[in-house]
Formats: sequence, structure tokens, C-alpha cells
Amino acid sequence: MRELIAIPEHPVKILLVDDLKDNLLALDGLLQRDGLEIFKARSGTEALDLMLVHEFAVALIDVQMPEMSGFELAEYMRGANQTKNIPIIFVTATAKRQSFSFKGYESGAVDFLLKPLDGHAVKSKVNIFVQLYLSKKEQKDLLIQLTLTQAKLEQAVAVRDEFMSIASHELKTPLTSLALQAQLRRRNLKKGDPACFTPDRLAKMFDTDEKQVARITHLIDDMLDISRISSGKLSLNLEQFDLGNAVMELMEQSSEQFRLAGCQVDTEIEEFIFGEWDRVRIEQVVTNLLTNAMRYGSGKSISVEVKSFQNRACISVKDHGRGIDPEHQDRIFQRFERVITQNGASGLGLGLYIARQILEAHHGTIQVQSELGRGSTFVVELPQKYSKSLLEKEAVSIQGRSSIHLQ
Repeated sequence: MRELIAIPEHPVKILLVDDLKDNLLALDGLLQRDGLEIFKARSGTEALDLMLVHEFAVALIDVQMPEMSGFELAEYMRGANQTKNIPIIFVTATAKRQSFSFKGYESGAVDFLLKPLDGHAVKSKVNIFVQLYLSKKEQKDLLIQLTLTQAKLEQAVAVRDEFMSIASHELKTPLTSLALQAQLRRRNLKKGDPACFTPDRLAKMFDTDEKQVARITHLIDDMLDISRISSGKLSLNLEQFDLGNAVMELMEQSSEQFRLAGCQVDTEIEEFIFGEWDRVRIEQVVTNLLTNAMRYGSGKSISVEVKSFQNRACISVKDHGRGIDPEHQDRIFQRFERVITQNGASGLGLGLYIARQILEAHHGTIQVQSELGRGSTFVVELPQKYSKSLLEKEAVSIQGRSSIHLQ
């Protein structure tokens, strides 16, 4: 009955060592099968050279060879770290001489085969060592995988702990403000002082509350996005839209924030920049860049450009603030990395990290060009599916937009 042997994914290497070519050919023909790669050496020196290059599951070594005997070769093998663990099967014609066996085991041999060779015995012994080799390799690979998994888990726990620490701190700030405002209003109500609740004061209270609630909502949205990104569940709802028109709408919605920040905004936006993207996510990216430009732009002018070239759409947002140190320019796209302003760091430090993940999901990119004292320019590139010429043929009516200035 034929023995069924599983074929490994990668060939297992076996070394045959004998000074006689006919013996090597006979063993090679006997052992040749799928899943095995057989190497042959006609001297101990040639065998050692092969062992320094290849990893062998077992070596079949003839005992009686000129220049270097099989036992001498085994001693050399056991003296080197790279070869000392290779199992050895000695092939010998001297069945009666116990000194050979004893010397062989002293040299580290694991088994003997007696000439004339029994084909079934040879294949059985070799198969045993092949299976042992595969088992050890599987255990080694599993250990490596477990070690990597453990390292990833430890890193994930560290990131989670850092995230929770930063998130709890950032959430406490607006919540504390809301709690203090509530206590103050309750105290004024008990006093019955109507001057504390005039229409102007109430309007300011509501405005403050809305800002704190918006801040909390933004923090929660960032946390949800990080959760989706970490679990690979950041989905995109693609639709065809004009990128320039979307950016202009965002600029108009942010006009009051620009005014309060003291920033003049210059925009230059091309027509017919259509593509298939997730509008909500792209607007999220642009909003983040505009917010950063206001926050770190030191009240100076901001330039926004939207253009297309070589089937790619490009958005650039330039401020004239303090700039970013070259050493920190790669780090700002990582989780929890925040640019330090004169007022200190704020936020979770997730905005640019989330922006990069969103853009990479679109097969796009984001880069920063910055010099200390000369401001920063963030450049976003997105692949376009629809060309300008095609849209013009379809008579898509888009109102021209260029050189628009917001004060």
C-alpha cells in the first residue's frame, strides 16, 4: 500500500553526501518526489559549502569517504551554529563494528542506514525527519506570528490608553464649562436678579453653550472615525459632484469664522472639476484644513486653490502663520500629534490623521510644504473619473468662479 505524504508549500531540502557518483544518483532516484529538493555533494568540503547556503531537513552522509570521512564531516557540522542542528543519517557498510556507531553518536548522528540499502527503510527514515522539520518550522512560524500578534495587541492597548486619556481630558474641558455655566445660572435664578437674564446675556449664554456642544460633537465624531478606521470599516458613499462648487460652499459657510479670526481669504477655483468621491468625507477633509489655517495662521491671509491636471484634482490651503518644523512635518499626520500654538495644544490631534486615511481610501494623497516663520501649504490630490471636455460636451452648466475674495 502506497504511503500518502502531504506535499509542503515550499520544497524541503535534503543533502546527500557520497564520494561515489553512482551512489548519489541511486539515492536521488529513490528519494525524488514532489515537495523535496535534493542536493548532492561528493566531498565533505562541498557539503559544508552547501550547508552554509541552504537549510536542510536532514543530511544522508556516507561514512567512508576519502580526504574527510563522514564522521569528520559530522564533527565539523556540530562545531558550527549554522549546521549543528541538522539531523544526520550515516550510511555505512560496516554493520558489525560498534566503534563506528559509538563514534557516530558521539559526533551527533541521529541514525544509521546499513548497506545494501533497503529502499523502504531509507524513504521511511527520511520522511520521518522531513515531517519533524516541517513540524518544527510550523511551530517556529507560529511562535513568530504569536510574538507579532502580541506586539500588535500591546501597541493597540497602549494606543487605546493614550486615546482614552487624551479624549477624557478634551471632553472634560467643554463639559466643565457647561457645568460651571449651569451652576452660575442656578445661583442667579435663586437670587432673582433679572439683570442676569437680559436678552443680550441670554443670547451670549446660548452662543457659548452651542460652541461647547459643537466641540463635544466634533470630539465624538473624531472618536467614531478612529474606531471605524482601526476596524477597517471606514466606508465611502461615492457620488459625482463638482469639487470646486463644494469647496466654495464650505468657504461661504465659514465666512463668519474667517471674519472672527481676522483672516482674509483669497480663492482661485477652476471650473468643471468633477469626480466620483464621498462628498461628506471630502468636505470633512477641507473643513479640517480650513480650521487649521485659521487656528495656526496668526490672523494672516489664507489662500485656497482648486484645480485639475492630468486627470487629478488638487486642493491647496495656504496660511502665513508660524509654519511647521521640518522634523515634525511627517508626524502631524500620525495619531494624537498636535501642533503647539501660542495658546497651547488643543483637540485630539486626529484631524490630519483622519484626513489622510480618508484620502488614501480615495486613492488620493495629502502633503505639507512648510517653513518656520513662513506658513504652511497643505496639498490634497484626488483621482478624477470625469474629464473637463466630457462635461463640457454634456453641457453641464456651472457658474464661473475665480479670484473670489472674502473679507
